[in-house]
Amino acid sequence: MIRTYSTTIRRKEMDAVLTCMVDEKIGPGELNTRLIQTVKEFFKCDGAVAFRNPAIALKYALKALDVPAGSSIMISALAPFWQAAALEDLGFVPLALDVDETTGLVTADIVSDGIKNGGRILILHETQGIMPDMNAVMQLGIPVIEDVSQSAGAVVPSVDENGNPGEGRRAGSFGVFSILGLEEHDVVTAGGGAVLMAPGRREWIPLKKFTDAAPVTELLPDLNSALAWVELREFPKNEAVRREIFTLFQRACMTGRHKLFVRDTEGASTMCTFPVVLSSAYKDVKQYTDRKDIEIRPAYENSVIAVRDEQLSASCIHAKSLYLRCVLFPLYPRLTRAETAKIIKVLGTLP
Repeated sequence: MIRTYSTTIRRKEMDAVLTCMVDEKIGPGELNTRLIQTVKEFFKCDGAVAFRNPAIALKYALKALDVPAGSSIMISALAPFWQAAALEDLGFVPLALDVDETTGLVTADIVSDGIKNGGRILILHETQGIMPDMNAVMQLGIPVIEDVSQSAGAVVPSVDENGNPGEGRRAGSFGVFSILGLEEHDVVTAGGGAVLMAPGRREWIPLKKFTDAAPVTELLPDLNSALAWVELREFPKNEAVRREIFTLFQRACMTGRHKLFVRDTEGASTMCTFPVVLSSAYKDVKQYTDRKDIEIRPAYENSVIAVRDEQLSASCIHAKSLYLRCVLFPLYPRLTRAETAKIIKVLGTLP
């Protein structure tokens, strides 16, 4: 059976973790610091802190923004449920927004409606590695916390004043703060954890004031940091492999009846997954792929709308539709040529 997910752990990752264990330095220390330095270089941010989970990272971001308790904070209905749970635990009100059916993302118009309904801050989950129209979202003038757990490495194209192509801006550089999840199924994993980033000095100063006082039990241990550090260093190589496989899968789907999300495949998205929006019943497709020994899973099985289905169905119609119809096929660097060829054949013959 070809599994939907497979963490890319090779000799370098294992050696880093084993060295950490042999040195008996598994708590937050040198490797946590080394990970932060690599994050700053990769994302070109001014400051960052690695925590034990994304909920802790979100807590400190909201502290630095001095958000009053009870405020409504906008999240996507397709965002991971931990966002809603964390907001409620912290005393805030999560305001779930519907999404664009072609991308699975919230749009500036959808967020604008959310603001009219009392939303004060947006947690922007860049689902399936796809980047929204960031300029339109940022022009709304509200604080944005980017969740780049799936979009890390994506670069939004830019042009200079003369119309010439610029260097572009990385995912994570738009929000006032950004969260890079390091959970098992994130594009960079430590088996758990998250990095909270501040893009510039203006954002880093108030954040640093709070995170400097964080108890050691909230910081990411070196054992996890070792794995994340190597994975981030190996990210360009792994993403190149994922991109090649994604292109092959995409071609296989062109003659079929099912749909893919609209995305910029030239660099403004990360190929962390291969989502397919089904035009037929999930159970029929699932039975077919099971017979071919390929595991598929609902793309949004742990999303906000998956948990709050009855509460959100009426207001988040597109999110509900994608929750029911979007599935993930295996896409990771460890796929062999034979496995890749097998998936290509199945994608082209889905019922």
